[in-house]
Amino acid sequence: MKTFLITIIAFFIFSASQAQDSEYRTDIPVHDPVVIKQGDTFYLFCTGFGVAVWSSPDLKQWKREAPVFAEAPTWANDINPEFKNHIWAPDITFHNDRYYLYYSVSAFAKNTSAIGLAVNKTLDPTSPDFKWEDKGIVIQSVPGRDLWNAIDPNLVFDEAGTPWLNYGSFWNGMKLVKLADDLKTVQNGPEDWYTISRRERSFELDDRNPGDGAVEAPFIFKKDGWYYLFVSFDYCCRGVNSTYKMVVGRSKDVKGPYLDRFDKSMFEGGGTLVLEGNADWHGVGHNSAYTFDKQDYLIFHGYDAHDNGRSKLLIREMKWDSDGWPIVKLEE
Repeated sequence: MKTFLITIIAFFIFSASQAQDSEYRTDIPVHDPVVIKQGDTFYLFCTGFGVAVWSSPDLKQWKREAPVFAEAPTWANDINPEFKNHIWAPDITFHNDRYYLYYSVSAFAKNTSAIGLAVNKTLDPTSPDFKWEDKGIVIQSVPGRDLWNAIDPNLVFDEAGTPWLNYGSFWNGMKLVKLADDLKTVQNGPEDWYTISRRERSFELDDRNPGDGAVEAPFIFKKDGWYYLFVSFDYCCRGVNSTYKMVVGRSKDVKGPYLDRFDKSMFEGGGTLVLEGNADWHGVGHNSAYTFDKQDYLIFHGYDAHDNGRSKLLIREMKWDSDGWPIVKLEE
């Protein structure tokens, strides 16, 4: 009888947890979020095992979906032998009737890293066309060779329709590289690579040391003829001790230079503050930016001071001042 009761109790606990996980939630654990809308549904991709995925009808109530990769990409262990399918910082774009998902495979605090690409015809998991096809490595960084880190990808198209991938974390800053029309092949001419943001403290580094020039998570948002480059300064991933903050610069040319409000180049450590943590959120950052239904949004994560510093999803409306700089309020 005792065994039977234990079995029944365990069944109900399991059923309750499954039901809770399948329901829409507002308070979801998220790191490095990006969002896209297909039809009437928003899909959120973020750091997690196999790339974590959530869906929502309204950007408020979220439902967990199956991850992109049930098993690690076949090439990932060649990059990092200790890789356990915990994939970082994805980016999602719809182009030429396909969804292009960039993602990061890395070892923490090392530039043993690579950016991969997966493609799908649809984001609707109930569609017969739903299938992620991994395209493999786009770009790789190697200790002892590179002064940059191949993580935190973001795809942007310039006014001519040319695709560019910006990415980076610590070391010598954020990189911008031109891609071929397949959105995978990196171009390697003298006009195809740029450094678009870095911290002043990172100007002289050893290639095996990330240094203390804490900048990462680039995201370029186009508005009113400007390219706005958002990056995150300082430190994530430390719970209540996180010091993340978001800054921005802008340029008329996707290649830069990106200048802040006071005309300081982000190549020289510049950046106008957009948002930083407060007593409720200890560190906010790694943002993406979008226009949905004529409203601009800043989407990012923050460390909840009232929940042991757990990282959670934050979505805020983004306004603009008379000079064309973004205004975002942390408290709703």
